[in-house]
Amino acid sequence: MALIALQSAASGLSALNTALDVTANNLANVNTEGFKSSRTNFKDLLYIERIQPGVENSLGQQNPEGLFIGLGVRVSGTSLDFSQGSPISRGRNLDVTIQGAGFFRVQVEDRIAGGIAYTRTGDFNINSEGQLVIGNDPGRVLDPGITVPSDIRGPISISQTGEVFASVGSNPVPQKLGDIQLAIFINNGGLRPLGDNLFEETAASGPPNEGIPGTDVRGVLLQGSIEGSNVDPTRELIDLIRTQRAFEMNSSTIRAADEVLQTLSQLRR
Repeated sequence: MALIALQSAASGLSALNTALDVTANNLANVNTEGFKSSRTNFKDLLYIERIQPGVENSLGQQNPEGLFIGLGVRVSGTSLDFSQGSPISRGRNLDVTIQGAGFFRVQVEDRIAGGIAYTRTGDFNINSEGQLVIGNDPGRVLDPGITVPSDIRGPISISQTGEVFASVGSNPVPQKLGDIQLAIFINNGGLRPLGDNLFEETAASGPPNEGIPGTDVRGVLLQGSIEGSNVDPTRELIDLIRTQRAFEMNSSTIRAADEVLQTLSQLRR
């Protein structure tokens, strides 16, 4: 039994170490715009069945319960939390928040995600070719692309439905430069995080459904602010304390099992 306790406690330490890594990553990204936090999910392992429930004794009476000994725990996966982050105003005209569901579609290297990835970060900028890009390094180009003429006058205006307007040349009337579309997925939790605030489509997420912001269940665009991280520092610190205490308890289990094994080894002397 002491050996089983050692193995179970060791599996607990391994699983809790993974949970600690996930919590640490959440806290590290508490100020990362558009970041979505993760949660660690656990599941118990197989059980040793010593007594089967419902077995009849010599009097024909059924045993109401069995005898099962668990073999520990493991991490079954991590769940992404896509709850809305608070909008942050930084005084930038090209900052855009998605209020509700949806992702911006951007172009990436073919080797990363087949050339297309998705992000919630709307810190737009204009590159040297006049293309509207995501401002983080290395400046991912928005897809479908929007090109801003070099002779625009005044600020760029982005409506809630993704229409991009600007005054061009000597014409004071704002002209439409293009439309920003949003992609939605049937299962956001199935997306694969790639880093750089990017996500990749997977078989679990389902194919993207792209369209105009504000239609179907897509959110709307709010110009002048950017979505902040949805990490709750208080909750993360509580999870950190719980993980630490659970780690200490599993360590105590290993010490207790080791003492039992030492006692058993001394019985032969």
